[in-house]
Parts: sequence; C-alpha cells; structure tokens
Amino acid sequence: MNPLPVALIQQTYAGTRDAMLAATASAVRTAAGQGAKLVALQELHTSAYFCQTEDVLACGLAEPIPGPSTEFFSSLAREVGVVLVTSLFERRAPGLYHNTAVVFERDGAIAGKYRKMHIPDDPGFYEKFYFTPGDLGFTPIDTSVGRLGVLVCWDQWYPEAARLMALAGAELLIYPTAIGWNPADDADERARQREAWIISQRAHAVANGLPVLAINRTGHEADPSGASAGIRFWGSSFAAGPQGEILASAGPDADEILLVSIDRNRSEDVRRIWPFLRDRRIDAYGDLTLRYRDR
Repeated sequence: MNPLPVALIQQTYAGTRDAMLAATASAVRTAAGQGAKLVALQELHTSAYFCQTEDVLACGLAEPIPGPSTEFFSSLAREVGVVLVTSLFERRAPGLYHNTAVVFERDGAIAGKYRKMHIPDDPGFYEKFYFTPGDLGFTPIDTSVGRLGVLVCWDQWYPEAARLMALAGAELLIYPTAIGWNPADDADERARQREAWIISQRAHAVANGLPVLAINRTGHEADPSGASAGIRFWGSSFAAGPQGEILASAGPDADEILLVSIDRNRSEDVRRIWPFLRDRRIDAYGDLTLRYRDR
C-alpha cells in the first residue's frame, strides 16, 4: 500500500496493566478509525518502566510468547484490521527474559518478533538485570504493509543495527522507545539529550534512505526504590522520511496519536540520487567487528 497511513501511539503509564491495555486498545481503535493501516506502540507499553531499579519481583511481569498479551493484541489487530507493532517483556524460560517486539498481521497472526539486541545498564535504566541480549539477529518482519525493520530503544543509537536491517531489505525502521530525563537535569542538558536522540535516528533515515518511526513514552514515572527522582519521559515521538525530513512529531508531555502518511516509493528515488549502498567499501570494513582498534 502506498502511501501508507501510519499511527504512532505515545502514552503515559496509566497506573495498572488493565488500565494500560484499555487505554492502548482505545487509542488503536481511534487510529484505525482515522485510517491507519500500521500502528506502532512504545516500548514495554503494558506496564510501568520497571528497569529504574533492580528487583527480582519485577521479573514476574514477564510472560511467554504466545501468552496473555499476545492473545489480547492479536484480537485487537484482527478486530480493527491493522498491522500492529507491540513491545513486550518475554519470559522465554525460568530466569531467561527478553525485551521483545512482536508484530501482528491484520488478521491477528503473529507476523514475527524481534528481541532487543543492545541492552543498556545506566542509572535509571538497569536493563541488563532483566533482559538477555537478543538472538534473532537484525531480520526484518514481512507484513501486508511492507517489510518492517523493527528495533527497540537502545538499538536506535547504533548505526550498525539500522544498516543491517536496511541491507536485509527493510522498507521502514521502527523504534519502540522508553527514554527520558533525570528530573534534576537542567534545561540545556535536557535539550542536548533530546536533540541527540532525534538527530541519531534522522541520520539512520538519511544513511539508509528509509523512513523512520520513533515511538516514545511520555510522563513522569517514579523510581519504585525511592533512590532517585524517577524518569521524565520526553515523548516527542516522530516520523522522518528517507532524507531525514520530519514528517510529523508529537509533543513532549501528553498522550498523542500521531498520524502520518508514509510514501515508501520515495526510498527508491532518494537512493538513486544518494547511492550510499552502491558506494559502500565493503572490502575495507572488516575492523567494524572489533571492539576497538588498539593500534
């Protein structure tokens, strides 16, 4: 389908799983009613962002795939007839968990999944305590609306991830995200961080000649341990075209359904005038597999 009507669902945590499921279902139905054929949700959208602290009890939030959440979102995708990109806490085995994006076809079938490859471990983002790095590689997911290069949050800082998705034929890059400020950060630091986040993903669009969808949480979430002031998620979800141009963007502080029309044919046109894939020196890139060049 071209152009492709897309919706990005930016949300504040509603306080409970049931409330989040209800709010998300309402937003997806609204987006579908407004014509969206692809709907993308933010990272770990069925719960609070629990990685602010290391707590074994939070592992109880994980669930198998297929499982209760996939049943819910499968039914929702089938009901409204959209391709739906979700982000779930996967329980693969006892003590073995992943941060996993699951894509549903418009008939409710699971089209594919992606396990987050890059796992952060920073103050307020203690994800290595919870998530095993993904082992499914950088493989696009084929759907009725195109081949989707789904990546998750911390992956968005790595040009290698975007490039490998592009080389495997992705037609869109999609980043469910949970990123925000320490409330103690001053205005200048907040601006630098947010702009770096936007610039990095726009650069992936430019370097690969692909549209990019970034879907972020919004609102303040307290640190359950009380050790910090929590995280102020900065929202600002956006869609960029294959030259990095901003097609649509959400505000920083409120729930929003961001609707945008994606012209996927532009990737072919842009790659003809900026043939970055043609001019890659693949014979000279071997050192990219090194941790660092100690010489």
